[in-house]
Amino acid sequence: MTQAWWRDACQTPDGAARELALVRQRQLTKPSGSLGQLEALAVRLAGLQGCERPALEQVSITIFAADHGVAEEGISAYPQEVTGQMLRNFVGGGAAISVLAQQLGARLDVIDLGTIDPSLELPGVRHLHIGPGTANLARQAAISEQQLEAALQAGREAAMRANEQGAQLFIGGEMGIGNTTAAAALASVLLACSPSELSGPGTGLDSAGVRHKADVIARALTLHALQPGDPLKALACVGGFEIAALVGAYLGCAQLGIAVLVDGFICSVAALVAVRINPHCQPWLLFGHQSAEPGHQAVLGALDAEPLLALGLRLGEGSGAALAVPLLRLACALHGQMATFAEAAVADRPA
Repeated sequence: MTQAWWRDACQTPDGAARELALVRQRQLTKPSGSLGQLEALAVRLAGLQGCERPALEQVSITIFAADHGVAEEGISAYPQEVTGQMLRNFVGGGAAISVLAQQLGARLDVIDLGTIDPSLELPGVRHLHIGPGTANLARQAAISEQQLEAALQAGREAAMRANEQGAQLFIGGEMGIGNTTAAAALASVLLACSPSELSGPGTGLDSAGVRHKADVIARALTLHALQPGDPLKALACVGGFEIAALVGAYLGCAQLGIAVLVDGFICSVAALVAVRINPHCQPWLLFGHQSAEPGHQAVLGALDAEPLLALGLRLGEGSGAALAVPLLRLACALHGQMATFAEAAVADRPA
């Protein structure tokens, strides 16, 4: 590979700003700790933004889409054509994440890394054409070295665009028929778990379909003989273009100093890969929700992550993370706008 930018230093959260925010929290007109996790979120965001009173007015959402060769193994309830069709739905405003972005006033960027229709050209979509989807991970390596570098770089460039636009928070979403299979395969390697423990229904498989998915993943893991200590090789052998782009985006954001709100199972697997590649990115990762996919809890546990919501979601697209944005905004508003005991002339408890 060329120069491994993904191992470059990440920004360090601002400890002084965090301490100032912590002091402010202790002065607000409420019993200390009474707002629970909202207090910790505001203090953490203060450290990430380098200011005592953080804000989340500028939110950037990027959807990475790609097809997966493993779909030919019959591991999805939907045909591959849906990936390209959903690209049209994203930019047309009809997808869940499109509605959520509009409601949040967030910028939405849609990137096609490679679908089965290489001639697809849609206004409003960035078509990168890395390949016509990945190769079938159950039969060969899913991604070539050149494709992996291109996908990682696509994510990095998305982080750079978000930075240029003044983003205070980055959300990555994904779309790709078959990508829960790729994510479960990656998680199986990195967590040294059986595929049967991490495989779920994805787009709606029945129990027999889930067992078949786990069997396909098991075949792939036997074929590639992957080790937990080599996350880049695992990403190339059983990953996806969009998962690699998410990895690049998360690492790029940490290097630029942009807070990230991670979505569900697939995005959390990408976060796990990113942390295994460059552990210093971890402080920049917040986690939006715990999805209904059975493997998500294990991945969150490996990341020592505390998701903000648990609503039984399994849509993807960045939708769960987007739903958590109002909670983060309210945490910032409470932190920044509540009066202190001195300002409100309210007696504080004795020291």
